Amino acid sequence: MTVLGLSRFQFAMTTVFHFFFVPLTIGLAFTVAVMETIYVVKRKYIYKRMAQFWGKIFLLGFAVGVVTGIIQEFQFGMNWSNYSRFMGDIFGAPLAIEALLAFFMESTFIGVWMFTWNRFKPGVHVIFIWLTWFGSTCSAIWILAANSFMQNPVGYGINKKTGHAEMTNFAAVISNPQLWREFPHIATGALMLGGMVVVGMSAFGFMHKNADRAFFNRSIRVGAIIALIGSILVIITGDLQTLEIIKDQPMKFAATEGIYEDLKSPAPWMVVGLINEGAHKSAGLEIPGMLSLLAFHKLYGGTIQGMNTLNQQFLGERGKIIKNGIAHPEISNYYVPTNVLFWSFRFMAAVGFAVLILAICTLWFTRKSKNTLADSRWKLWVLGVCTYLPFIGTTGGWLITELGRYPWIVYGLQTIADAVSPTATVTSLLITNIVYFLLFCLMGGVMIFYSRRVLHQGPEPDPQTATQPVTEGSHVGAHAANRKVALA
Repeated sequence: MTVLGLSRFQFAMTTVFHFFFVPLTIGLAFTVAVMETIYVVKRKYIYKRMAQFWGKIFLLGFAVGVVTGIIQEFQFGMNWSNYSRFMGDIFGAPLAIEALLAFFMESTFIGVWMFTWNRFKPGVHVIFIWLTWFGSTCSAIWILAANSFMQNPVGYGINKKTGHAEMTNFAAVISNPQLWREFPHIATGALMLGGMVVVGMSAFGFMHKNADRAFFNRSIRVGAIIALIGSILVIITGDLQTLEIIKDQPMKFAATEGIYEDLKSPAPWMVVGLINEGAHKSAGLEIPGMLSLLAFHKLYGGTIQGMNTLNQQFLGERGKIIKNGIAHPEISNYYVPTNVLFWSFRFMAAVGFAVLILAICTLWFTRKSKNTLADSRWKLWVLGVCTYLPFIGTTGGWLITELGRYPWIVYGLQTIADAVSPTATVTSLLITNIVYFLLFCLMGGVMIFYSRRVLHQGPEPDPQTATQPVTEGSHVGAHAANRKVALA
């Protein structure tokens, strides 16, 4: 155990856990906003019940996400103080804007949305949840602006006195090509995740003995449509991001494909394989010409550099990375953790296509002419278990993003080894790792427990038989009385 290893493990654990809730919050906010918008347009009360019910899951995810985000920020000062000093001038502006504008906006309108259901007309109230979604999406943009600098530093200068990076061009930082390839992929992935969570939880909801079938049937169809659109867009944006990575971070791309030797077109694509990181070799099942199509969208005209060539190239340009006059074995070359990237990419891509197929199947099995989903327990179990699929996909994406720039924490400027706090100790990190692990288990357990509880309690009773008078500005009973809720 070393300070560097424990610091990396702690940050990876915190980031992965926190990133469960970021796309969940964005995706569910969008899904709830769509449900409430349909209510405003169609004036069918069931959509208001859907917005309120799934809004409870959204609020749970938001609360846990805030706590994990705070824990993550602690680590910049505790375990990564050298990084914070080096990057402070760059990180400061995007994070300040994120906190003062985007997060403030998101938090404010969540509260307004929660407590004003009967105080505003439906057409006004729905604006609050859209502003909440907009705030959470903007928040992601500013966080990713900082992260994109770490992937592709632009608009900066190095202060010769302090050795720290300083922002010289704010416009360049926020127009970083990495940002505008990374953000669409994450935003559309969040839609896919949010839709799939509604699909999976609705499937579990169907299995409850007192399930409101009409409610869950409409919920599962709305969720499936959003998951379907999200999965198509996430595949397209993922392809665009890969084109940028080939140009800016070729070592990361080569690792995701397990390529050690240069490949000329038409290059084969290794579907699955065995990677020997020590011998720098790989072998597996290949599809001829497929990689050229994926990487360049054509069979001929492109050469893919392997990691062996890239490592020699980087060593020639920058030499061995040395810390305190000693070339550390783990950073004496520029190879990245290939096995992790290779399999993370395949899991991530497989999840995208799996959700696409699941969404299509869900819409087919719940079609109006022949709805067979609610009475088929094996189909419901499959959908229910697949609730967790998008979380695996997003985790794979983050592993590729963060590990793919190894050994750099800021690409080409600062190594991970140089970023760790000089005052951190193995003992303190070991204790905090255990505490964080237990804390995350507790928060994850609480999230699952209360989500399950909300699901079993079900939505608010259907007021279709209610006889209360309709009043302007009130949602309750406005369009629900004497209306039979039909299956979609």
